[in-house]
Amino acid sequence: MKLPLTLLSLRFHLFLAAPAGGVLGLLACASPQAAQAQARVTLSGTVKDAKTGEDLTGASVHLVELPGVGAAANAYGFYSLTVPAGTYTVEASFVGYQAQRRKVTAEKSQRFDFKLSPGGQELTEVVVTGRSAQANISKAQAGVEVLDLKQIAKVPVLFGEKDVLKTLTLLPGIKSAGEGSSGFTVRGGNVDQNLILLDEAPVYNASHLLGFFSTFNSDAIRDLTVFKGGMPAQYGGRLSSVVDIKMKDGNNQELHGSGGIGLIASRLALEGPIVKDKGSFLVTGRRTYADVFLKLSSNETTKSSSLYFYDFNAKANYTLSPSNRLYFSGYLGRDALGVGNFGNNYGNQTATLRLNHLFSDRLFSNTSLIFSKYSYQINIKVNNQDFSIDSDIKDWNLKQDFEFSPSTTQTLRFGAQAIYHTITPGHVTAAADAAVNPTPARPNYSLETAAYASYEWHATESLDFAAGLRLSDFALLGAGTYSTYDNSGRVVASQQYGSGQVIKTYLNLEPRFAASYQLSAATALKAGYARNVQNLHLLSNSASTSPTDLYIPTSVNVKPELADQLSAGYFRTLGAKEDYAFSAEVYYKWLQNQVDYRNGTQLQGNQDVESTLVFGQGRAYGIEFLVKKQTGRLTGWLGYTLSKSQRQFNDINNGARFNARQDRPNDLSVVALYQLNAKWSLAATFVASTGNAVTYPVGKYLVAGQAVPLYGARNADRLPAYRRLDLGATYEKPHQEGHRFHSSWNFSVYNALGRENPYSITFQTDPNDPTKTQAVQTSLFKMVPSATYNFSF
Repeated sequence: MKLPLTLLSLRFHLFLAAPAGGVLGLLACASPQAAQAQARVTLSGTVKDAKTGEDLTGASVHLVELPGVGAAANAYGFYSLTVPAGTYTVEASFVGYQAQRRKVTAEKSQRFDFKLSPGGQELTEVVVTGRSAQANISKAQAGVEVLDLKQIAKVPVLFGEKDVLKTLTLLPGIKSAGEGSSGFTVRGGNVDQNLILLDEAPVYNASHLLGFFSTFNSDAIRDLTVFKGGMPAQYGGRLSSVVDIKMKDGNNQELHGSGGIGLIASRLALEGPIVKDKGSFLVTGRRTYADVFLKLSSNETTKSSSLYFYDFNAKANYTLSPSNRLYFSGYLGRDALGVGNFGNNYGNQTATLRLNHLFSDRLFSNTSLIFSKYSYQINIKVNNQDFSIDSDIKDWNLKQDFEFSPSTTQTLRFGAQAIYHTITPGHVTAAADAAVNPTPARPNYSLETAAYASYEWHATESLDFAAGLRLSDFALLGAGTYSTYDNSGRVVASQQYGSGQVIKTYLNLEPRFAASYQLSAATALKAGYARNVQNLHLLSNSASTSPTDLYIPTSVNVKPELADQLSAGYFRTLGAKEDYAFSAEVYYKWLQNQVDYRNGTQLQGNQDVESTLVFGQGRAYGIEFLVKKQTGRLTGWLGYTLSKSQRQFNDINNGARFNARQDRPNDLSVVALYQLNAKWSLAATFVASTGNAVTYPVGKYLVAGQAVPLYGARNADRLPAYRRLDLGATYEKPHQEGHRFHSSWNFSVYNALGRENPYSITFQTDPNDPTKTQAVQTSLFKMVPSATYNFSF
């Protein structure tokens, strides 16, 4: 046995020392299939939409003669199957498309590309999700949801604007941060603990008009996947979830356009081939015109106010060769809000340059260079106060991902990334004669790197495993002066660092594991564990996200946030056509190094904000239920979450646990879509939840003749319960088949019952009796009707 063991050891050391490009050969040598290499071949290729050329992510490719042998197309439509040589019938399928079969005599490795045509479903075959529910049974990963963009278009939303993030909050475990907010929380985490990616670029503030809309124009989006449980090892940097949004590639067959005209916003999209079958482009634009109506006001202050946002998406791709495909995508969005002497403008910029490369028919590579920036500016000009507050966060990100398929039952993913962060907290710029003192810009520099490997194994017909390990490192860099503080916030020591000098590093291992056991073809049990690390932290004075919230990096005083999550679930489909799907998931999450601030902290323009911070721990646990009806005229889902989210800080609430702001024990959502006939489809959503946790005053005392409120325990009170019913209807113009131009009308009523849901409750002294206090409730929307005209050509 000495010789084989020596050879095995040699292979292992060669594997560790080999460059990424040489991993394939070493893996092949160590693979159990190596002894049969002469008898096995690889079938690979892409699966695309025949009409548009779009990649069909998640499409199934399997061999009819070998039940259980198949593969799912990756995010770029690529699949790979390694099987014994022979004659097979290869079938490619995707929900909403006609399946396609090919007879193949596989004596050597070959490439087979599939182009599937939409159709294969009658009126009664409306489908809830864009991918088969059976994949949710067979895959090891739990806590994963995929949204169908066609369905989102029919869900009634505020002002009739399709909104992917607001639709996400209708799923169990995902809760809106508040009325009118596009922020959301996942499984008891904070708003900033969600990683939102647009074509791999992080989006730091995904809201327009202070949260009433999200930054994502649905016309530009092809696919949206949310991981609310243990995310795969290729993702990192946030504790709670990943929302992975892929933009459309654009139609590579012919020129098409689409758009919509709404009450306060309009949008337009154009896509077409650069070179037919080889390259395509997509451009979309959206803008509100509320500011146009303000000009009609007789009030001069209102007339001079600004209230609008715009966003622009662009993408292009080109197939350089059968093994190389180049992509470029970008996003630009901006909000301008100004009333009288106050102005606020903010926005995001992202750009992604990607190269897909096939090293072989089993090794797929994706190389990405990514830029992301978020910035805001507040302008104030009152009397002798003429100043502005500016802040921004900017990233450069280089990422390399590999996907290797040694067999039909195994997938190995591995890669690395490096992100260079530049964070400039809010600093004040003032006019020469202003009463406000300016403060210098003090940017923070840091380098965040990570390497990962994950392995998926279809061990038996019933058992699937997914295991991953991520090694992340965060280095705080100079130049700058950094201080350390004691428990009361006083400076203990300060030190000046030069440019590029490493000030502090944090190294963390993030293991992830998931397993699925199929009790039957329609039933599965799943369990998983994941550790996540977060090095960017959001400080906020509001109950939901605000454009002026402050980001700070991990530093000498601020440690990386950690989260360990255990989860388990039961999944089942019912009916011959998977008509129904049911899932129940439980989770428990431990949170370490959570960041909060002392009462009375002023965030904006604070050059010493770390002195006001406190650090503690938290926990979140709950159970989620989801029932979907996936086919027929009536489709939709019912989701319910029973949960708890708490935090604990030595300097807050006398060290006792208290409810997190986002703690809402009960959360119910119902979504129903009904295809009445070929012309009309109806939609309704109903949401109900426990009110947000808040802190109310429990008394007051006099100081120099002024009444000062005395507040009770942190988040010990609650806003009244939240309930809302939204209704919608879509009218498709008849007899459009065979015509290039299509049009439809969408009508909706937001909060159809007119319930005055609380946005906030404030307390003030009763003007008629100073000894009494009044509670004043603010509600945003009583009932909002809307109409949108949509078209495509």
